Amino acid sequence: MRELGWIEGKNVEYRFAYAEGNASRLENLANELVAQKVDVIVSGGAPQTRAAQRATKTIPIVMAAGPNPAGNGFVASLAHPGGNTTGITTQQEVVLGKLIEILHEVTPLSRRIAIVLNEGNPSHAEYWSVAQSACAALKLDAQLVVASVPAQLESAIEQIVQQRSQAIVVVADAMYLAQGARLQELMQSTRLPVAYGWREHVAAGGLFSYAADLPASFRYAAKWVDKILKGAKPADLPVEQSTKFELVINLKTAEALGLTIPQSLLFRADEVISEMHPLVNDPVVADQTRLAGATCRS
Repeated sequence: MRELGWIEGKNVEYRFAYAEGNASRLENLANELVAQKVDVIVSGGAPQTRAAQRATKTIPIVMAAGPNPAGNGFVASLAHPGGNTTGITTQQEVVLGKLIEILHEVTPLSRRIAIVLNEGNPSHAEYWSVAQSACAALKLDAQLVVASVPAQLESAIEQIVQQRSQAIVVVADAMYLAQGARLQELMQSTRLPVAYGWREHVAAGGLFSYAADLPASFRYAAKWVDKILKGAKPADLPVEQSTKFELVINLKTAEALGLTIPQSLLFRADEVISEMHPLVNDPVVADQTRLAGATCRS
């Protein structure tokens, strides 16, 4: 926003509403932003966008990330949003199948694949359908594991162990990102290979991810906010799809699991992490269950 000429305290104010990983708070937070009469709301994913749309039909909403906005009913179509919402889709529902294919390349002998998803996410049914189709094509057994709130993470791990899963896919979800450190600790206790829907989990010690660049999506969303603050209507601004997806591999984690990553994957990787890092302490990725409002200052 600064690069586009918006200086906080001079010509723009920001109001942040943090859910602290608890998606059940989103609707109240969205209502609070609406009551503050912000000029535009930025949402980080499908649950945040749904909460914002329930709170207002008039204040513009910019999606910084999230799956299938047309399928979720957020916009009429990508080319012609038609309402008060526009922005970027990071196409998690598209890349999930590819994530499972890569996991199969990494662990070709694994047949029972635990698919961890959040049923509170509007896209959960589509995620599960994509996961089932991708696993069936590879003759794998997709095992549904639900963790919709932080309190369910430990029971999800117990289920994974009890059903003798051989590998795990953690679907891209804001709650999992907000619970990144705890989730990583629990997943490591299984001693199983885990594929993640966001790079940030791999930086924290996960095995690998295949996804759009999340911080870049938020930076790119500033262009929509800029246009709207200058008078553009969301209905007239087409939703853009992320077109660059990154494969990130953590070699230290692979070594700890006794896995050899195929050279073909290493050559294709956009980033190879050779050292453990703490979860990225970035406000963009530390709490994706949040909303932000921007207001012009005169």
